[in-house]
Amino acid sequence: MLPTDPRMILKVINFFYFLTRPLLKWFLHRFTNLCELQRICYGCPPGALRTRKVQLSLELSRRPRIKQMVMILDQLVSHDVEESFLREEVHTRAVGTVLQVKKINPKVHIEFPRTFGTCAEKIWGFKRLFYLVEQLRSDQYDCENADHERKLLSLWTLLMGPDKLEARVSNQWQDIGFQGDDPKTDFRGMGLLGLDNLVFLATEYKETTRHLLSHSHHPTHGYFFAIVGINITSMAYHLLKSGIARTHFYNQSSLDIDAFHKFYCYLFFEFDRYWVECKPKSIMDFSWIQKKFEQNIRKLLSSDSCCLKINLAVENI
Repeated sequence: MLPTDPRMILKVINFFYFLTRPLLKWFLHRFTNLCELQRICYGCPPGALRTRKVQLSLELSRRPRIKQMVMILDQLVSHDVEESFLREEVHTRAVGTVLQVKKINPKVHIEFPRTFGTCAEKIWGFKRLFYLVEQLRSDQYDCENADHERKLLSLWTLLMGPDKLEARVSNQWQDIGFQGDDPKTDFRGMGLLGLDNLVFLATEYKETTRHLLSHSHHPTHGYFFAIVGINITSMAYHLLKSGIARTHFYNQSSLDIDAFHKFYCYLFFEFDRYWVECKPKSIMDFSWIQKKFEQNIRKLLSSDSCCLKINLAVENI
């Protein structure tokens, strides 16, 4: 009896694919005289689709030197090394290993080293980005740390302008959407990542962010600005960690920490727009609106052509 559950059907298809994959690769290599990585780099358009297929090919490779290369680079991106050294090492080691193992002549296949090298930089650039994001998330807010305090106070100034904060611990923090008199307790889940995201948002898009803050003060459709911001940080973090956001990042020109901050800003702006469209009756509607919003984002990210761009148009409510 054939399976009817779509998940079971997919498992069966994957089982037969991986079972026949070595034979299929051998046949295509004999027919095209190109290895799998060459066929991907020559046959797929640049961007997420090509990079994703290159990554899968490398991860499934049975060649000991390629498996070792993947392991070494995976370890390297998780250490504190200079970014310039890391990029050079990723490009040199990945390209050099594949050219030697696959016996590819770079003088004949002139475009392959550049094309494959770009994919390698994206693959390990994404892994490096998660490492940097995880470091920020793991670094808990410390009110005894002068840098942490400076960032927090700068957030107040960026959002509230000339309105002075009367004291470090004050119910004024609720004006920008923290839950109590001391914001440090609200950063427990996302650590410094939540604060850095909010500061980046308010610094890079100052006037637009103040407009969003005004939305959060609406008597009926308002929300807790900072708390929502930290929830958006959590969403962005988990989309990154799960790999669902890879399509967006594989289509970016740069994968530094600012790329994650901009991804966060996109999510916050779009969430605010969606919140306004939903016209919630109260903050109690937050959970279902956030869930529906995340479903919409996941659907966008399921496309290999996904490249989320910030739209700064903000509706009045």
